[in-house]
Amino acid sequence: MAIYITNPLSDRRWDDLVACHPRASAFHQRGWIEALTRTYGYEPFVLTTSSPDKPLNDGIVLCRVSSWITGTRLVSLPFSDHCEPLLDNLSESLEFLNWLRAEAGRRRCNYVELRPLYGIDGPACDLRPSQSYYFHELDVRPSLEQIRRGMHKDSIQRRIDRARREGLTCETGRSELVGDFYRLLIITRRRHQLLPQPRAWFTNLVNAMGDKVEIRVARTNGTPIAALLTLRHRTTVVYKYGCSDQKFHHLGGMPLLFWRLIEDSRASGAEKIDFGRSDLDNDGLVVFKNRLGTVSKTLTYYRYQNTGRRPAHSRRNSHRIRQLFSVLPDPVFSAAGRLLYRHMG
Repeated sequence: MAIYITNPLSDRRWDDLVACHPRASAFHQRGWIEALTRTYGYEPFVLTTSSPDKPLNDGIVLCRVSSWITGTRLVSLPFSDHCEPLLDNLSESLEFLNWLRAEAGRRRCNYVELRPLYGIDGPACDLRPSQSYYFHELDVRPSLEQIRRGMHKDSIQRRIDRARREGLTCETGRSELVGDFYRLLIITRRRHQLLPQPRAWFTNLVNAMGDKVEIRVARTNGTPIAALLTLRHRTTVVYKYGCSDQKFHHLGGMPLLFWRLIEDSRASGAEKIDFGRSDLDNDGLVVFKNRLGTVSKTLTYYRYQNTGRRPAHSRRNSHRIRQLFSVLPDPVFSAAGRLLYRHMG
């Protein structure tokens, strides 16, 4: 079976495949891939069995990430919670995986990483589980009353009611809200001792994805106190980023934003909200998402490790570096994220 390579940013056939394939997601969309390329300089490509003169029947999209800190690798896709190979059956498609293994050798890559939402069954060309997470999803087809009953009474329901009594307002938009969103993101990332994404990432995401991305900001007396950034693909809304000012947590801004997200998603015809992944040991985040009424399952990433190549820096070492940078002033903290974040993809 022949394997062809195409560029998802210039080949319109990729858009057609993403629009109709049942396993496609917001992370397959051209806008998401374009934002990755603009912001971090990654090289995207698609593997397919379809010749250039035929419609795309299948495809695996990857980015080539080159870093002097964390090494070179092929990832499908960086900073994406999941990215299902758009194939009928990955475990039977060894031609793709053999090609990736050979490419890893040619390009001297440390590893190839796939992030399937539904896992990989059976032998698959030395692919091995690498990291696992919880994946959370909320069905928004039931009535609002039913959805509310599924939420934790004290942590969510009463905080939504408190936010309403306090007169919090919610604004939905895109480019005009990036500034408010990013200021809250800096506060949140510092609180969690994590490097912030570059502001350019969010600007590029909004510009590239257009009406497939939305930002929601909650305010008290005009002051931004919480924000969400979501993506959209067909009938699925993806909660990708959330941030808040801890000084105002008692007002319930974040629960109110999630409730507005649920209301708006249902009104627009969405059937589910993808609440993304959580680290297995991040009890606080896991509990919070579960209290929103989500259903969780295990999400596992798979790697082919190129024998003989040096391993990338461990997450533990990366965390120590982020702790160091988190005590720096805001301009330096933001600059550190701008310089180093691309190496984490």
